[in-house]
Amino acid sequence: MKNLIMALAVFGIAGTVAAAPFDKGDPKVGKALLDKSCINCHAAKFGGDGSSIYTRPNRIVHNPAQLSARITACNVNTGTGWFPEEETDVAAYLNQKYYKFK
Repeated sequence: MKNLIMALAVFGIAGTVAAAPFDKGDPKVGKALLDKSCINCHAAKFGGDGSSIYTRPNRIVHNPAQLSARITACNVNTGTGWFPEEETDVAAYLNQKYYKFK
């Protein structure tokens, strides 16, 4: 938990400086990464197919910087080992499908 808080603090600050370049990510690659590494945990915590994590009324992501920080924190805490480009791909998919940030 301490690592999560630290990652959010560090990447949240960095994320406010430069928002994720969603247009440089590949949503198809991002969906595949998400399906492989994230859905089981999300489904266990939120039920169904896990997608309600993105649409729940009390979601914690409200802007591109927060989305990038959240993806990075999950990557760090779950040990998926994604490269920054892969995080951008996941952000591109999530933004296209759920968040619609500009």
